[in-house]
This record gives sequence, C-alpha cells and structure tokens, in this order.
Amino acid sequence: MIRHLVLFKLNDGVTKDDPRVPAAVAAFDKVGETVKELREWQLGWNITDRDIAYDFAINSLVDDREALQVYLAHPDHQTAAGLWREFATWVIADFEV
Repeated sequence: MIRHLVLFKLNDGVTKDDPRVPAAVAAFDKVGETVKELREWQLGWNITDRDIAYDFAINSLVDDREALQVYLAHPDHQTAAGLWREFATWVIADFEV
C-alpha cells in the first residue's frame, strides 16, 4: 500500500473566498468518487493558524505504484491539479505503509 499526501499553500493574496478555490476543491472532491484505484480519499482545510502550516491537504491510499500512476494520470486528477496550479503551490510525499 502507498500513502499519497499532498499539502497545498495558497499563493500570496489568494484566500478561500477566491472563486477559483471552491471550484478546485470540488474538482478534487470528484476525484475521490471517480478514481477507482483510490482505497482511501480524504481532503480538507487546515484548522490551525501557524506560519509553517499549509492551507489544504489531501490524504489518499492506493494499493501499489501502478495504482498510484493510474491515479496521477487520471483525467479528473489532471483537471483538478491544473485548477490548483493557477493559485497554489504544493508538496507531496508518497510512502509505503
């Protein structure tokens, strides 16, 4: 099993009220419904106010590296990532569990 974590940081001047943000969140919410390789799918906004904190997170689980690649290449994932690319940066970690 592989845990795939993504932490998003909104770019300077961008807030959750920006109309692009809820559309991008909805796009990733859809990914959890359409990508059958995902065994777990969680997403949400950070609830703490710390300088080092990121703003939004995705926590997912797939069976193996092949399933991870299918997820990453899935059109719904590509669409959602493209929306976030307009107003945020992110870091990822993929590790075996």
